[in-house]
Amino acid sequence: MVKLILMRHGESTANMKNTFTGWTDASLTNKGQRQAYEAGLTLKQTGIQIDDVHTSMLKRTIMTALIVCDVLNINWMPIFKTWRLNERHYGALAGLDKDTARQLYGHKQVERWRRGFIDVPPTLTKQEHQQAYDRIGVAIPLAESLVMTQERLLPYWNINFAPRLQLGRNEFVVAHGSSLRVLIKYLEHVPDDQLDQIKIPNGKPIIYTLDERLRIVDKQIPS
Repeated sequence: MVKLILMRHGESTANMKNTFTGWTDASLTNKGQRQAYEAGLTLKQTGIQIDDVHTSMLKRTIMTALIVCDVLNINWMPIFKTWRLNERHYGALAGLDKDTARQLYGHKQVERWRRGFIDVPPTLTKQEHQQAYDRIGVAIPLAESLVMTQERLLPYWNINFAPRLQLGRNEFVVAHGSSLRVLIKYLEHVPDDQLDQIKIPNGKPIIYTLDERLRIVDKQIPS
C-alpha cells in the first residue's frame, strides 16, 4: 500500500479578504502559517515517510509546503513545482470580492462558475504577464472552467504522480481548492453534478491509501 497526501495551502490573504484569487500570487496570513505548522504536526504523528513533495507555482502552496517540511525535518527534500497544480484561473473575477460578485452576477451564476464543471468565468480581455510562466513557455489562461483545470492537471498525474506511487513512493501534494477538487473528482469518480459535495478546508491533510492499481483503499482526514 502507498500513501497519497493531498492538502490545500494555509489561509492566504485573498482567503482572508474573501476575494477570488486564481493565479494571483497571494501570500499566507499568520493564520495560514499556523495552519501549515499544525498540519506538519498532524503528519508527524502519522509516522508516514514522505518521499516526494509537489506544489503549484504559487507561493501560498510553496510556503505551506516549506513549513510542513520544516516540522517534519525534511527541509533537504526537493519540491517539485508545476503550473499544472495551480488554482483554476478565475479570469476577470480575480481580485473581486465574492459577495460583490454575487451582487453583480447573481448568487446562482457565481456558484455555477465556482462549482459547475464546465462553466467558464468571465474572461480577461488580454493575457496577464508573469515572468515565471515566460520562463517555462506557458501562456496564462484568460479564464478556466473546472474541466479545463482537470485537463491540464491530469497529465501531471499520469506522468509524475502515478509512476511514483506505483513504485511505492508516498507523495505529498500541496495545491488549491479547485485543483484538488478536480483531482479528487478523478480519484473518487465523483459525478459532475456533485462537485459541491467535495469540501477542502485550508491546511487539513487528506490521506489516501492506494493499492497497487492506485485504487482507494482508505481515506482519512486526521483531526
